[in-house]
Amino acid sequence: MATQLDHARAGTITEEMKQAVADEPVTAEELRDLIAAGHAVLPRNVNHSFPIVRAIGRGLKTKVNANLGTSGECHSHDLESKKLEAAIKAKTDSIMDLSTGGDLSSLRGFFLEKSPVMVGSVPIYGLATEMVCNQQPLDRMDADQLLRSIERQCAEGLDYITVHCGVTLASVGKLEKFERIMPCVSRGGSIHMHWMRKNGKENPLYEYYDDLLEIAHKYDVTLSLGDGFRPGTILDATDGAQIEELMILGELAKRAWNRGVQVMIEGPGHVPLQQIQANMMLQKRLCNGAPFYILGPLPTDIAAGYDHITSAIGGAIAGAAGADFICYVTPAEHLGLPNADDVYQGVMAARIAAHVADIAKGLPGAMEADRRISIARQKLDWDGVIKESLDPDLVRERLQITEDREACTMCGKLCAVKISRL
Repeated sequence: MATQLDHARAGTITEEMKQAVADEPVTAEELRDLIAAGHAVLPRNVNHSFPIVRAIGRGLKTKVNANLGTSGECHSHDLESKKLEAAIKAKTDSIMDLSTGGDLSSLRGFFLEKSPVMVGSVPIYGLATEMVCNQQPLDRMDADQLLRSIERQCAEGLDYITVHCGVTLASVGKLEKFERIMPCVSRGGSIHMHWMRKNGKENPLYEYYDDLLEIAHKYDVTLSLGDGFRPGTILDATDGAQIEELMILGELAKRAWNRGVQVMIEGPGHVPLQQIQANMMLQKRLCNGAPFYILGPLPTDIAAGYDHITSAIGGAIAGAAGADFICYVTPAEHLGLPNADDVYQGVMAARIAAHVADIAKGLPGAMEADRRISIARQKLDWDGVIKESLDPDLVRERLQITEDREACTMCGKLCAVKISRL
């Protein structure tokens, strides 16, 4: 079975490539070449059909992901359905199922069936949840068990998976030499580190990486190489442990490309503003231009309840500096499981950041909607303002127009646009 990368290297333009360039500033031929070079990915499992196909990478619009899923403390199927509806209404480009509570197989099947966009997941969550439910210590996991679980989930149709292959004996050793406030905030990374310390062995996903590549190639699953040692506070950002893992991921990306497997790299969560651009440059340099998938980043740690705003600030700067894929952060971040409204707010904040980044990147056509809405404002064309807004429903709901429909209630008869007309 040939992957999108195999086809691209053979010079073939697939049907999925043609679909993915709709509303993009590149042609199908250009996308093919980007995929062939490893600078873009087109996540689409051979066992998963969905209508809205997106590509991620250089020269393409910055994409947005919404994390959904249950926890052990809250696992309502109905809530997840509402969250999916909210994410799609807000026009996310992707969803990830991060469930760790309830019937995980059923939830995964639900997202794969109902989502019109690509679906990702973190397979070790499924295995770890199963072991916890069966009262089995996480350090009892073995390599075969982990790889079988990954293949089973990939066979179900996941389009991309986060795998923490860079959490190795070497990178754990590096982590232990740095005085971090929060040594590890990655759930997947912490599971692997715990297993390695208990067993005194190498991370199975690193030791048996070739077996993982075989699974990914079989189903054309894009590997999202997870940042197990991403900083969880701005005071821990850009340290040796983070860079050590990034260098490992760069090498693993090359091995994936050699096997015909699509790959992207995951990036840091908490980074002070002045370090964001440097982090993007480091990733692109150390990982040979592979697409960069970032969580946030959050340039301050004190905005709990407003972290979707904090994330949008960091995401806009990161996207402008080269990040390709933004994972949203919701107002519930660090506080609890998000509800449907949190999901909607998170996607919209990330979409604002992505759009700002696309303008800064100079993508052809990125400012056209801004041009159209500005013309509508000058004409006091309120229907045009609604149409061109990122969230038309919100604008329609909030808009308050004067009786003569010539101004909004902010300025009324003293409307600057109306007064300054020639």
